[in-house]
Amino acid sequence: MPLLPLSPVRTGGKSARSSGHTLQIDGLIFEVHRSDRRKTLQITVERSGELSITAPTRVPEKDLASFVEEKLLWIHTKIEEKARLQKRAPIKEFVNGEGFLYLGKSHRLRLVENQLVDLCLKNGRFCLRASSAHRARDVFIAWYTRRALKWFSQQVAEHANRMGVQVNEVKVQDLGFRWGSFSADGRVSFHWKAILLPPRIAQYVMIHELAHAHHPDHSASFWTKVEQHLPDWRTRKSWLAENGIQVEGL
Repeated sequence: MPLLPLSPVRTGGKSARSSGHTLQIDGLIFEVHRSDRRKTLQITVERSGELSITAPTRVPEKDLASFVEEKLLWIHTKIEEKARLQKRAPIKEFVNGEGFLYLGKSHRLRLVENQLVDLCLKNGRFCLRASSAHRARDVFIAWYTRRALKWFSQQVAEHANRMGVQVNEVKVQDLGFRWGSFSADGRVSFHWKAILLPPRIAQYVMIHELAHAHHPDHSASFWTKVEQHLPDWRTRKSWLAENGIQVEGL
């Protein structure tokens, strides 16, 4: 999943406490993930506001706490930004004229009486069968999931070989607040909401996940791999961080 850059800001914090696989500092709870392959520390602020820290297996707990305390101002700033953006995401009502995204373009909704399928995209409009309106969200998710599987499967087939990646399966599902994931068994997964993004941004998500086949972390080597196949990844990454909230609310 695309992660946020860290800021070198330093600020004071309250005493730290750790419990199991979590770390509590300054009233914040961090999920702690350790890996033998990890060489650096990294903090992630999810779109949901959830926090995690990824660290090498042998890094002492006190070093994790010190690292987090150095980043507290940056962390609180990002949490506030996420909360503010979440408030901007209106909840869909599935009424005539309402706009729904598909590959970055907004299409107006039309409720129709006579239609064989629950939902279709016709002449630039989403047409929803009126008798299916009571379960409109599920209908839209199913439609987006089918389209996302087809689109991402084609993209992966086109790029996996040139990136030297063996992909055994492409899946589309609800990944919570992750855009995608790549597993060690060669399975690449994408959130169904990723198909709402503009094609160039959805492609960034795809390249990002395939690059994880070579580098499971977000090290300099990982970003070098991404840049080899997507020279303007920084622009796309920034767009996603600033505008990804547009796909929320469904």
